[in-house]
Amino acid sequence: MSAMEWESRDVESNEQLPGREALSSARRVVVKIGSALLTNDGRGLDEAAIGGWVDQIAALHQQGKEVVLVSSGAVAAGMVRLGWQARPSAVHELQAAAAVGQNGLTQCYEQHFARHGMLTAQILLTHDDLSNRKRYLNALSALRTLVEMRVVPVINENDTVVTDEIRFGDNDTLGALVANLLEADALLLLTDQEGLFDADPRHNPDATLIAEGRADDPRLAAVAGSGGALGRGGMSTKVRAAQLAARSGAVTVIASGRQPEVITRVMNGEALGTLLRPDQAPMAARKRWLAGQLQVRGTLVLDAGAVNVLRGKGSSLLAVGVRDVQGSFKRGDMVLCVDEQGTRVAKGLVNYGADEARQLAGQPSHQIEAILGYVEAHELIHRDNLVVV
Repeated sequence: MSAMEWESRDVESNEQLPGREALSSARRVVVKIGSALLTNDGRGLDEAAIGGWVDQIAALHQQGKEVVLVSSGAVAAGMVRLGWQARPSAVHELQAAAAVGQNGLTQCYEQHFARHGMLTAQILLTHDDLSNRKRYLNALSALRTLVEMRVVPVINENDTVVTDEIRFGDNDTLGALVANLLEADALLLLTDQEGLFDADPRHNPDATLIAEGRADDPRLAAVAGSGGALGRGGMSTKVRAAQLAARSGAVTVIASGRQPEVITRVMNGEALGTLLRPDQAPMAARKRWLAGQLQVRGTLVLDAGAVNVLRGKGSSLLAVGVRDVQGSFKRGDMVLCVDEQGTRVAKGLVNYGADEARQLAGQPSHQIEAILGYVEAHELIHRDNLVVV
């Protein structure tokens, strides 16, 4: 099937959904760079290439865009430092290589971003950090704060402590989960390939680049290949990552990191690589996910003022508007919000456990620290984690 057939079939049924034009107006983007690119196919950290990508990210930053960087390369960089020729399969050897390589990788990014007067923050995550509700909210709070402070988070899987049971398996998946976490508008996966082809271009000279498609198109799995020697991922993991990112409405672009000014050109809407669209708009995707969470752990009874604010303005829920707290729940659990007559108003992920919420009910936000001795968040439920029902 030609690239034009892929594109025309999908565009016909998704005219209202974001495409290339959405990239130039994207407010928040997650950029993932693969191991082969970062280490110049295993020769050590490619400082010149890294400097170029940093320059492009800095330019986006100057435009007011929020950029989160997901970077592979720790294991590959460690392998070079240790003199290993082949990627090990034993977990403890991978952990050792990651520990050796992560320092150099972080230092390299820090030095290049410093040229632009920008700060970076190292974030190492495991699957457990994003599957556990409390850790999920902790990670979200930390990343949101860094982004608001105009610091560039540099995220990698925590290969030094990860085990087979909890590893993401590849940083494409990690990038998609971070896009979900931060409700990014776009996920850019930079690889050593031009994009996704309708056949393997290494073996089929007639293979054609798929310019655009739907992230959930089942045909994509059939044409996605496997990973290289350095990375764990491949085109199949990039397709799965696009499907994950689409859950929160993000557009995914798979493009060659070796293209000149690739980040700038992609974010300007140029037709580079493969663009995979979500099947729903971002807000609808997020709200549908929240609305679909059937299991609630408790109930917050709201006064009339809080009800009006949630329904009319889409604001966060503050403790001052809560009259009663029912049930037993922990930070990150889904709770139901009702008015004083028991009518359902909203539901969302709560920032405080039931005991803390009872202490805070009816109190202004500036009293949280005085009451609890700490401030986890200024809202009981942030508006991004709340849906009116």
